[in-house]
Amino acid sequence: MRILASLAIALTLAACSEQSARQALGTLERDRIVLKATANEIIVEQPVPEGTAVAAGTLLVQLDDRRQQAVVAQAKAQLGQAEAHLDELRNGARPEDIAASSARVAGARANLVEARANYQRTQSLVKQRLAAQASLDKALAARDAAEANLESTEEELLRLTNGTRKEQLDQAAAAVQAAAAHLELEKHNLRELSVVATRDAYLDSLPWHVGERLTAGTTVALLLAQERPYARVYVPEPWRTRLHVGDRRPVMVDGIAEPLTGELRWIATDPAFTPYFALNAEDRARLVYLAEFMLEDGEDLPTGVPAQVLLGDD
Repeated sequence: MRILASLAIALTLAACSEQSARQALGTLERDRIVLKATANEIIVEQPVPEGTAVAAGTLLVQLDDRRQQAVVAQAKAQLGQAEAHLDELRNGARPEDIAASSARVAGARANLVEARANYQRTQSLVKQRLAAQASLDKALAARDAAEANLESTEEELLRLTNGTRKEQLDQAAAAVQAAAAHLELEKHNLRELSVVATRDAYLDSLPWHVGERLTAGTTVALLLAQERPYARVYVPEPWRTRLHVGDRRPVMVDGIAEPLTGELRWIATDPAFTPYFALNAEDRARLVYLAEFMLEDGEDLPTGVPAQVLLGDD
C-alpha cells in the first residue's frame, strides 16, 4: 500500500509539474509613471488625494515657487533692457545730442585758435629773450592738447551723424534673443514647480506631505496608466524559443472565471538566473524569462492581481 501511495503522489507531482511547465505565472500590471521634483523646494499644496483618477494636466503637487517667480521677474527685466538698447541703436542719436556735440566741436575749434595764437606770441617773446623756454614748452603743449580735443569732438559728432554700425545692431539683436531664450527657460522652470499628470492615469501614491522640503530628483507622485493592463509573467525556459512578439495566449486572472486573451508585446532576452551557459539541461529547465502579455480586455481589472498565461497543451 505504501508503494502504491508513493506512486500516486509521484504521479500527482509529475502532473502538477507538467501543468506548471505549461503556464507562465505573474501579476497584472500597468505602466507606472514616476513624477519627480525639479528643485529643492517645499510642498505647499496637494489638491488631489491618492486613489483618484486624474486627467492629463491635473495639478498633483505644487512646490513653493516664490524664489523662481523672482528669477522670472529678473529675466523679464533683462529682456526689457536688451530690447531698449536695441531700439536706441536703431533710432540713432537724438537731435539734441547732435546739437550738443556740434557745440562741443565749435568750442574745441575756438580753444585751438586761442592756443595757436598763444603759442605764436610765446615763440616770438622767446626769440626776443623776453620769455623763458619753459613758457614756450607750456604753450606748445596747450596747442597740441587743443588739437587733440578738437579731433576727439569731431569724431564724436561724426559717430552721431553717421548712425549705428551694422555689427553693433547685430550684437544688440543677438543679446535680445539670448535674453528672450533665458526668460523662456526660467518660465519653464517655474512651470515645472507645478507637478501635473502627464497623461490620463490613476494617482497611486503621494510619498510626501504638505510642508516637507524635497530635494531635486525626489519622487513626488506615482501614477498608473488607465489603459488595459498587461500580464507580467515569467515564461519557463523550454517555451522561450516557441514564443514570439505578437503571439496570443489565454490569460487566467484570479477571480475571473473565463480566460482573457493576451498578446505578447515583449519578452526578455536574458533569463532570470545567469549564467545560463554554465547550467546543465536539468537546471536550464528552471530558468524563466520575464514577458508581458497585453490584454485585449480588462480595463476595470485592478493592478497586482495574480495571473497565469496558458502557454499550450503540449
